[in-house]
Amino acid sequence: MFRSHPGRAILGLAAAAALTLSATACGSESEDTSTGSASLPSASADTGLAGKVPADIKAAGKLVVGTDSTYAPNEFVDTDGKSIVGFDVDLFNAVGQKLGLTTEWRAGKFDSIIPGVSSGKYTVGVSSFTINPDRLKEVDMVSYFSAGTQWAAKAGATLNPDDACGKKIAVQTATVQADDIKARSKKCTDAGKPAITVDQYQAQSDATNAVVTGKDEAMLADSPIAAYAVKQTGGQLALLGDIYDSAPYGYAVGKNQTEFANVIAEAVKALIADGTYKSILDKWGVTAGGIDSPAVNPQA
Repeated sequence: MFRSHPGRAILGLAAAAALTLSATACGSESEDTSTGSASLPSASADTGLAGKVPADIKAAGKLVVGTDSTYAPNEFVDTDGKSIVGFDVDLFNAVGQKLGLTTEWRAGKFDSIIPGVSSGKYTVGVSSFTINPDRLKEVDMVSYFSAGTQWAAKAGATLNPDDACGKKIAVQTATVQADDIKARSKKCTDAGKPAITVDQYQAQSDATNAVVTGKDEAMLADSPIAAYAVKQTGGQLALLGDIYDSAPYGYAVGKNQTEFANVIAEAVKALIADGTYKSILDKWGVTAGGIDSPAVNPQA
């Protein structure tokens, strides 16, 4: 999710119940924990990297990971109603394995996760966070993927994303997309056209449902999320326009935890080198967003 701190179907009618459960269980603060997906082989531990893990984190033996698990296919609740799975989950679990650490996933509201990292509630925030200057004032970030914004609407819709004045548009709250659509609405009113009605939802799954059910006319979300929603709705939704404003996702760690951030970046590089990174991206159909060189605070 190309999501900002100040960018998550009905997934076909058969999946509606599971989706509702996901949004209910994880769209709000929760102390539910999960080890995440275990469907891929374990990444091999790297003793050299494990030796670079800060002493306090090594002593804990685990990484407590904050995530908003309503953003399929990046992070979402599995059909059992409790396990957190997805591309982000598989990849960061592999990062933990490289560092000789386990992961404990905790679900929370998207806009509470970075504050939770800053307060020490979470060791790391992993929730499709776009790296931007505002976030870098609060936390250090390690790039690991690239995504842009993509629109979607009911199949056959003729709505033009560049002229959505007077339309009802769905977004997840506290995202880059929410800022984007507000700016587009202002352009409409500045030009004497009707404002865009912006419907904001805590969970991306609810925003997508609003388009499928006709409550809203279109939505915008991170490119992998929009593409996944289209796939899962079995033709009910279609993508509109092109992907734009691509930027890196980043893992969020405490501000000035440079040592820890650097070792996470090295772990991602090791996963790229041994092929684990590509295998995980291929599994979730998000290969187009792969990067070659993870970096700490790349926009700092």
